[in-house]
Amino acid sequence: MFSFKTLMIGLTCGIILTGCSSASSEGNSAEEVIIYSNADEEAVEVIQEVLNEAGYEGQYIFQSFGTGELGGRLLAEGKNIEADLVTMSSFYLESAQAKHSMFKDVSFEVNPQVAVPSYYAPILSFTGAIILNTKEMAAQNLPRPTSAKDLAKPIYKNKIAMVDPNGSSTGWLFVQNITATYGMDAEGQTIMNRIRENAGPNLELSGSGPLKKVMAGEVPIGFGMRHQAVVNKAEGLPIDYIDPSEGNYTLSESVAVIDKRDKTNPNAMKMAEIIVKNARPQLLEIYPNIIYDGETVASENQIKNVKTYAEPLTAELLDKHRAFFHGQKL
Repeated sequence: MFSFKTLMIGLTCGIILTGCSSASSEGNSAEEVIIYSNADEEAVEVIQEVLNEAGYEGQYIFQSFGTGELGGRLLAEGKNIEADLVTMSSFYLESAQAKHSMFKDVSFEVNPQVAVPSYYAPILSFTGAIILNTKEMAAQNLPRPTSAKDLAKPIYKNKIAMVDPNGSSTGWLFVQNITATYGMDAEGQTIMNRIRENAGPNLELSGSGPLKKVMAGEVPIGFGMRHQAVVNKAEGLPIDYIDPSEGNYTLSESVAVIDKRDKTNPNAMKMAEIIVKNARPQLLEIYPNIIYDGETVASENQIKNVKTYAEPLTAELLDKHRAFFHGQKL
């Protein structure tokens, strides 16, 4: 493990980015950089670790938010937001930039496999999967679902846990499966309504919520983050995962610097570079989706049926799909 991590750091510094500067070598601003983030706890730990190791300990204030809350603040406050630096779902950054033109172009080299706008740099990517508690599945004599649509079957009534897209973008990954394959008219809406009703009280606002319920045996089936199921299965727990036949969609999170003109904190862009350059190898271990050339992941983390979104992701589309999930009309 140590050698792999060391290798990935070397590859990242050599291939993705140029320069490996530290805070101590370039001087620091006395003013703290305020960082807003929707990242999971494990990602936050990595980000803070690399910033501290680079000499920035005590020079930033880190504040965590839910995706919806931080997205709402970006859209409502624009450049007036208190943060100097954000790590956030990429689609929210694009919607905020379109509305406010609020981010600076990144000043360091970034070459992801899929082109991104000049004002942000991806730091992680994740996808969803159907997650099973194999022990409970056997005990309740339940058939293995193979598709997202299967979860609408009556046999799964009160047997599944789902993520409410109002609380977490993980839930949006599932909604994309339904809308892209079955549409948003009668067929898709009927399937979505039945799945939501099957979830009943097991509708979670956290992306990790369904996995926790599945692991605890509260429900035998859930939809959650694929990489978490892979890790738990590898540890020998009675957990398995299924890539839905409709395919797997992915979401990315990126880092961006708020453009506050002459009030822009000079350390914000330096920290953004450190986060991408130094945190990416560890984040790839936690979220094993390839973003940059030169990265590799184990076979169990390689997804064979990756789907491309039919239309650009925006905050407005998310609102539309949230309403669809709940059977509401916009």
